[in-house]
Amino acid sequence: MEDDRIPSATLRKIVLRILPLLFICYVVAMIDRLNVGFAKLQFISDLGMTEATFGAAAGLLYLGYILFEVPSNLMLHRVGARRTLLRIMVLWGAFTILQAWASGKHSFYLLRFLIGAAEAGFFPGVLLYLTYWFPDRLRGRITSLFVMALPAAGIVGGPLAAWIMTGLDGHAGLRGWQWLFILEGIPAIVLGVVCYLWLADRPAQARWLDDNEQRSVERAVQAGAAKPGAAAGANAPAQLGDALRDPLLYKLALCYFAFYCVENALLVWIPTLLKNVGVSTIAGVGWVSSGIALAATVIMLAVGYSSDKRGERRWHVIGCGLVAGVTFLLLPLAAHSIALTALVLTLSSGAVFAFLAVFWTIPSALFKGRAAAGGLALISSIGALGGTFSPIFIGWIKEATGSYHYSLGTLGAILILSLLLLNTCFPKPQRAGTAEASRAA
Repeated sequence: MEDDRIPSATLRKIVLRILPLLFICYVVAMIDRLNVGFAKLQFISDLGMTEATFGAAAGLLYLGYILFEVPSNLMLHRVGARRTLLRIMVLWGAFTILQAWASGKHSFYLLRFLIGAAEAGFFPGVLLYLTYWFPDRLRGRITSLFVMALPAAGIVGGPLAAWIMTGLDGHAGLRGWQWLFILEGIPAIVLGVVCYLWLADRPAQARWLDDNEQRSVERAVQAGAAKPGAAAGANAPAQLGDALRDPLLYKLALCYFAFYCVENALLVWIPTLLKNVGVSTIAGVGWVSSGIALAATVIMLAVGYSSDKRGERRWHVIGCGLVAGVTFLLLPLAAHSIALTALVLTLSSGAVFAFLAVFWTIPSALFKGRAAAGGLALISSIGALGGTFSPIFIGWIKEATGSYHYSLGTLGAILILSLLLLNTCFPKPQRAGTAEASRAA
């Protein structure tokens, strides 16, 4: 049996070459997704939109995402990450900028759909790309480092959005929300070009690794996938057709749908929730949301460290999902206090971010080859339906009842129920090698 370990010097070289750039790309992606929640504080009146029409616009991004996610990931598996990331990031940056010139709800609907279509395949594509470079044994830690970009975007995005919207409002005849879309769309275009020039599609094409280093990486990845007891091991589906016939794929997808509803609610509605409980200025909303994201990052890192140290995934991911669902149910109790609302949102955000990091170690270990390319994208696509459903549902319930809490509580309850299904997706523990198998998963 070949060793699934990469020499430490080689591993360090790969991590430093790949992860910082992908991390920055994901930060920019999430800032571009988060900024609509801040821009809404100004443009909802400028464009004559209601809460329900804004919810529909926010959801249309995920409709485009869903339709093009699987084809994008299959294309990445075929043509490589460099060209795929170039296409994705240049297009999403361009469409983000064009939102500044939306003239009404219909043009805004179209642009949100196009942004989703452009961004489709980025997240599962990066997860697939990481499987080419790191064996299962390391993937939990590597995925956690990448996903940490999500709270990092919240830390940076809130104050940045507040500064742009207040500092540039009226400059050159443009509103603050227009400058927000323009200035936050440009970095995606630049980073797309950088990815094309800096990354290598596979270890064998990495000119910054010598021949021995390239072979050691490929051996380690292959040995990790074939290791007995390592998640699906050698029996992992390798063809897309096999993955599509595997019930685990759809169980994971349904769980991710429930999770995505909650995650999307946090990403889009935190500024509105903070404003409703008394944070009166855009700058105040930005700084409080940044503090929430910073504290949530600490929670995420603590959960990730605990999961890796114990070699345990099941109860870490289920526990995070339970905390996220319960905190959504508790939001009404904090509705009259800024401090309590911020505390509940912090706990919820930390649980959501940690859930995301640990969850993706499961499907990335259960599928390989084209099955991984299509399977990861299909799970992400079905989950992204939650991104379409969640804002429309929240906006509709808000207009019908006058409160956000009915819809948020419902989404929290759905996530809690989905954890029963998620519990069936883990391999049964074995008497021998259980700890190592858990680490590999």
